[in-house]
Amino acid sequence: MNSAAADIAFSYTFGMQETVAIAVLLLLLGRFIKRLIEPLRRFYIPAPVVGGIVFSLCTLVGHELHLFQFTFDQSLKNLLMLAFFTTVGFAASFRMLLRGGISVSIFLVASILLIISQNVLGIALSVCFDLNPLMGLAAGSIALTGGHGTAAAFGPELVKSGLDAGLSVSVAAATYGLVAGCMIGGPVGKRLMHRWKLNGGDRSRDNTEMVEGKLTHEQKNINEILLFKAVAYIIICMGIGHFIILGISSLGIVLPAYLGPMIVAAIVRNFLDLTHQQLPLHSINVVGNISLQLFLAIALMTLNLWELAALAIPLITILLAQTILMALFAYFVTFRIMGGDYDAAVIATGHCGFGLGATPNAMANMETFTGANGYSPKAFFVVPIVGALFIDFVNATVLTIFIGFLS
Repeated sequence: MNSAAADIAFSYTFGMQETVAIAVLLLLLGRFIKRLIEPLRRFYIPAPVVGGIVFSLCTLVGHELHLFQFTFDQSLKNLLMLAFFTTVGFAASFRMLLRGGISVSIFLVASILLIISQNVLGIALSVCFDLNPLMGLAAGSIALTGGHGTAAAFGPELVKSGLDAGLSVSVAAATYGLVAGCMIGGPVGKRLMHRWKLNGGDRSRDNTEMVEGKLTHEQKNINEILLFKAVAYIIICMGIGHFIILGISSLGIVLPAYLGPMIVAAIVRNFLDLTHQQLPLHSINVVGNISLQLFLAIALMTLNLWELAALAIPLITILLAQTILMALFAYFVTFRIMGGDYDAAVIATGHCGFGLGATPNAMANMETFTGANGYSPKAFFVVPIVGALFIDFVNATVLTIFIGFLS
């Protein structure tokens, strides 16, 4: 036992059952706090993030005052991460990409360019501060385009690759991004409207049908059979993906554990699309969302916030630079390649939301903007397809390449 650990008055190791029980309690706590604090709802801060950060702040106090120290069983967290990323793979439908038309494809390209730009900027600034270049990824597309799910998943990968504060930095940056993405979207869209003298959309139309959509038959009739089918698909893809990762590892190529199941799930999805068979997609998403929430709660409650102290100034500088990059990218790149019209301005507003935060932030940005300036069916079709179906899959692939290159 080292001297730091010896100074702790009380220490305890939680087993798997205790760890997941605490995670559920923190998830419920986060939901309760969100009901009380309106800004947390307005900026779409996830409930497990709220509860997890409250717990990690408590452990920070315990660490600094040498009062207590906790360690947790990580096995279930890893399983939940694999389950979540497997469901991400099921969303990668190339038929949907083609059906979305050229606009969806172009916006996906713009999103990929942003991912690369965020990582290049983050790495460059990290080098300027004489820090591990992986810090740039933690404050790059891992946290910003990726959000808390990707941050919590890739944080441990960064730790393995040599960035000790990888998880803490990624989660802190993701929390910042949720707020910043909502703050800059409206001003960017407003500036585009005035600069190019754009006419707004049809004010007589309502965004509700685009934002809420219609319930599918599966959503109305979800049951045990559908949920079991969803779990079966997820588990089988996780198993096959594991063997794929093992096979690749035998060749001396190291890949993250989640990449195999995610790719297998994407192959299954597109094969079933080609053979005109249906997946229980809503049930898969339900399982994925539950897995993500529990995974986030466990990841957040195990944060070592004291690791951020020495990185505060570099991290703030990088995040401010990323905010400026997002605003400029949406203004000069997204707007122009999406057509330079009113629909493109709405898409640029939405891109600020999920380029720094998450798809719900993008939808909130666009709903607010179009509520004042008029309806944009194209924007409400293009942005959620890319944000919900493709961006996580592409981001994970790009990040794997970056980490492999920098490690």
